[in-house]
Order: sequence, then structure tokens, then C-alpha cells
Amino acid sequence: MKALKTAVIGCGGISDIYLKNMTQRFSVLDVMCCCSKGGRSAEIKSEKYGIRAAGFQEILEDEEIDLIVNLTPPAAHYDIIKKSLLAGKHVYTEKVIVNEYAKAKELQMLAEERGLRIGAAPDTFLGAGIQTVRAAVDKGLIGQITSCHASINRDMGMIYRPGSFVVEPGGGMGFDLGIYYLTALLSILGPVKQAAGIVQTNRPGRTVADAASQYFGESYTIENENIMAGLLVFENGTVGTLNFNGDSIFPEVPYVALYGTEGILTIPNANEFGGAVTLQKKGWTEPIILPAAHGFSQNSRGIGAAELAWSVLKKRPHRASGDMACHAVEILEGMEKSWRDGCFKNITSRFQRPRALPESYPSSYSDMRSEESVLAI
Repeated sequence: MKALKTAVIGCGGISDIYLKNMTQRFSVLDVMCCCSKGGRSAEIKSEKYGIRAAGFQEILEDEEIDLIVNLTPPAAHYDIIKKSLLAGKHVYTEKVIVNEYAKAKELQMLAEERGLRIGAAPDTFLGAGIQTVRAAVDKGLIGQITSCHASINRDMGMIYRPGSFVVEPGGGMGFDLGIYYLTALLSILGPVKQAAGIVQTNRPGRTVADAASQYFGESYTIENENIMAGLLVFENGTVGTLNFNGDSIFPEVPYVALYGTEGILTIPNANEFGGAVTLQKKGWTEPIILPAAHGFSQNSRGIGAAELAWSVLKKRPHRASGDMACHAVEILEGMEKSWRDGCFKNITSRFQRPRALPESYPSSYSDMRSEESVLAI
């Protein structure tokens, strides 16, 4: 089987699960090398995963490299993605694609002009949890979906520190965490036509209060949102509400639900790949938990890159598409503009709702498909 030769840019905390899955689990990706800003973390990962450490320019000039997986902070995305596309590489990037819609659209258009692909996280919607929900919706188990809701909380004060991407633009509750929940809804319901929002930054000037931290006593400024609430009107008529609260507590208590004319589906944590899907049908006294009909219930980060690679080889649209990623950014940006201007904002971009993954576990045991083979379909 042909595999896409792949390079990873960025060797921070999230890179371990990506590199583990891409080198050991997804055979369609042939990971050749990795790169980091200072170089030291790339050397550590290269030894751990049996790949070479390389410089970014070296990777751009390497004609063997087909795909670049970008795991850098949001502020670096635009420059890295643009240079990668100009070098003739497909790109899969950690979320968000970029935090400005105009720049996201520019990158998507550049990829199209050059016959290249952009894919973007979050790819958790390809996991067993959301795909089981998608199957239930497509089979009409809750009838016509009339409304939906997504909510997540965090105590961002426990994460903030000077110099961290979580205090920079693109690292806030909407663009860094809420996008998981928004993308899950988009993958099930399709595009949004109007959005309104309330976007706030509570107590933007702060000082590190944790005496055990190396940054104790240092001051910093939060340059992103820690509260984002919104209203969405989907093109199919569904009305949605969002509540992303970073000025709350740990543990996180996610809640995502679809409300239909024949029932209610409660969705598992959209920041994870698995989890229980609960169905409450009209007239039932108790809900039931639906059996997972799909694989990828464990941490499968990198599945979006692998599915993109399969799509390149099969010459078909990829599911974690640049169009859907751009649409999500336009919605989040639209919510910000709505709060500033005091009105609903029309969302101009559109995307094709991604095809559902085939079921990994059909009724006939002899027909059971491997997770890897499912991505090839």
C-alpha cells in the first residue's frame, strides 16, 4: 500500500499522541521527520519514535514529503500553513486552522489553486461517540432535529501563565475548546446561516497566584475570550445554543444534546473520541445507551490526517475539511462581531457535510472491518 510521507511541525505536549498514533496505528502515514522551534524537543521525539529531527526549511525543500502535520500554537498557523502549501505540501493542522476567517479563506483558496488539501482538527467527530450519534440521526431515530445545545466549562485561571498560547488570540474558550463542540454539531447538522453571540474576557489583567509555579507573582494579560455564549441558526432550520465558560471550575462538565420531534440524543464529550450516547424516545419512561457501531473510541488524534491521506490516494473529498474548518472560524468570528455590533451576523461560507464513516462493527461478525480499513472507504 502506498503511504503519504509525512513531517510533523511542532513537538509540544500534544505531539506524543499524534506521533504514537501516526507511527504505530495509521499505516497510510509514513512519518519521516519532526521539527520544533528550538530543536531540542524534536531531537527527543525523533529518538522516541524512530524518525529524524529536521529544520522547517529542510522539510519544505524535501521533495519526498507529501504531507505536513502542523501541531504549533494558533499564532504560528498562518505562516506555517502558507509556506507548506507554497512548497507543494498537503497540510493537516491542529485547531484552529487560523483565528481569522479572512486568513483561513485565503489559505483554503491557495490550497485549491495548487491542487492541495488542507485538513484541520478537531477530528474527534470521527470517533466512535459522534459517529454513533451521526448514524442515529441519519437513521431518523429522533425525527426532525429542531434544536441543539452544547456547553463546556473550565477554570482557565489554573491554565493561564505568561507566554502560553492559552492567553493569546486563538487560544480562548471558543477558538481552542468550544470549537470541538461546534465542529461536532456542524458534522452532524451541516452549515450555519446566522449567528449571534456574547463574548467577554473576564479580568484580563492577572497575576500568577500559584506559589508552586515558576511564574509565581508574574503579571500577564489575557488576549482572548474566556466567556462565549451564542445562538446559531442552521441552514436546515435547526436552532442551536452554545455556552463556553472558562471562568468556572474544573472538572469539566460537558453537555451536548440534539432535540428532535421523536426523541433526544445526548452526545458524549466532543473533546474525546468515545463515550456513551443516550437516546430518549417519545413515550419512553427511561432512556437507553446506544451501542457504539464505530471504532476509534480511544484517543485517536491523527485520525483526521490519516483520513486525509486516504482521501488523497482515493481521490475523494476528505472529512475533516478545510471548508468546514473555515466555516467554524467564520461562526466564532461572527459571534464576536455580533456582540460588538448588537445584531445577528450572516454566515457566508458553506461546506459539504462530511460523509459518515462506515460502521466498524456490522451485525455479521464475519463482515467486521478493522479501524484502518474503515478509513479507506
